[in-house]
Amino acid sequence: MINQLLRCGTSVGANVHEAQYAQGTKDFISKFEIALKECNESEYWIYLLRETGGLNQEDADEFMKYCIELRRMLVASVTTLKKKL
Repeated sequence: MINQLLRCGTSVGANVHEAQYAQGTKDFISKFEIALKECNESEYWIYLLRETGGLNQEDADEFMKYCIELRRMLVASVTTLKKKL
């Protein structure tokens, strides 16, 4: 589970970074949507780690807080960009 969290968690940043070099607005949106999916997956793995004792409640809450904040930013960005299309 930790490896899965590591993969999807780092994928968020990788997709946002890759979006900087998108071939257009649709490609940019696509990269942000992938980052959003990876962020949601990260929340799932944090939840599972907390429930199975692999992560203490305090750390899980802190990580989840960051995921929720990041998800909100990604959703707002995607929504704004889609409106501009």
